[in-house]
Amino acid sequence: MLEDLLFQFPKTALIVIDLQNWLGTSYAPYSKEQVISRAAAMVQTFREAGAFVGLVRVSTKDFKDMPRPLLDQAPPALNLVPGWDEIVPEIGVTDTDHLITKRQWGAFYGTDLDQQLRRRGITTIVLCGIASGIGVDTTAREAFAHGYQVVFAIDAMTGFSETEHEHVSKIIFPRIGRIRTTEDILACAALQRNMTSI
Repeated sequence: MLEDLLFQFPKTALIVIDLQNWLGTSYAPYSKEQVISRAAAMVQTFREAGAFVGLVRVSTKDFKDMPRPLLDQAPPALNLVPGWDEIVPEIGVTDTDHLITKRQWGAFYGTDLDQQLRRRGITTIVLCGIASGIGVDTTAREAFAHGYQVVFAIDAMTGFSETEHEHVSKIIFPRIGRIRTTEDILACAALQRNMTSI
């Protein structure tokens, strides 16, 4: 039955956090290559289903619109190569995707993401990307506060350290959503395709 599924395409968005050309090389427990590959598989599946794909990136013209808090710990160095704010080529951006530009950790504040989702009747968000404890975590908390159901593609995200990833995946995420694997999400998608073809 449709109501028993993990998600239903017409009411679900795949939100991909910060898989852009600025990515570094040091992540855990999954490599950026593993995360990109798994995210790309879900993106392709959601595109083929005609579902909402939101590709989130950090971008700025001159950095004057970025937060400048006083910190006890410096943030990770940015890899500002040419085209640093473009989505990685393994995923790319198609005409049907929604490109969301943010200037802070979360994908809701200061963007039209909530408006785009609500006007389409979307109630569930599947989340993936980098980093687990920063952009993914902040976006998940914002989604929870906005009343969305959240599904975490836990092996299609990674942290700057295994400790960071383990903390949010074991302590935070189970309290605001459901944790599944990329395989679980793709299986749900395949089941929906089979149900509609009968």
